[in-house]
Amino acid sequence: MRGGLRRSLARVSPVRRVLFRWRGHPIYSYPFMLYVGLNAGVIVGHMAAHRAQLDAFRVYVATLLLILPALLGARLLYVLSHWSRYRERRERIFNRSEGGAAQYGGFLLVLPLSVPVLGWLDLPVARFWDVGIITILVGMVFTRIGCLLNGCCAGRPSTVWGSLYLPDHLGVWQRRIPTQCLEAAWGAVLLAVAVAAWDHLPAPGALFLLMTGGYGAGRLILESMRDLRGRKFTVHHAISLALVVVSFAGLLLLWPR
Repeated sequence: MRGGLRRSLARVSPVRRVLFRWRGHPIYSYPFMLYVGLNAGVIVGHMAAHRAQLDAFRVYVATLLLILPALLGARLLYVLSHWSRYRERRERIFNRSEGGAAQYGGFLLVLPLSVPVLGWLDLPVARFWDVGIITILVGMVFTRIGCLLNGCCAGRPSTVWGSLYLPDHLGVWQRRIPTQCLEAAWGAVLLAVAVAAWDHLPAPGALFLLMTGGYGAGRLILESMRDLRGRKFTVHHAISLALVVVSFAGLLLLWPR
């Protein structure tokens, strides 16, 4: 009896792909949490723009203009890194009911694209991205909760305390490391550090570099906790490592001697 109860509890899962229904229409967890995260990020970014003494309306406009390419880049990198799933069913690439977005794809596309956009809006690039990284981190926290509810981006199989009954990208259900929760928690830690460090950094852009390097360092560890099916080094490892090196090298250059 007790053994059966333990086995049943071990199979309790937080996955809930349809979060609720609205007038008979399913509201899927991942796009819903993505929407919540985008709105929360924009709201917090608006407050951060005031703190950075930037024109908050121009920051808002720039953020809205950059959101769509960010979402597109994030989805495309996810699809490319899981191409075997989409090669034969390409109609799934932009299926709104599915989760799956690689944040690095959006980041790498939007960062260079932001330069002409910010020039047009007469916003300083470094100070804008001090605010923009706050927007990204807030959005990431909510989006990773969406990943958990959707059942994507889970870690490797594990029976350690805190592991949850989750599927991998092939639909194999096991107790796994909840890397979605860990990444959301790391994002929250970085936000707390940003608030504490903001007034103590040496120059515009330093907050962006600190948060980007910090996220990359955490992601290096978290990526290795995922179920990589025998792979030891992925494109996300490479991007994370590059971000750590570039970001902290940039911080050293900015810091007064």
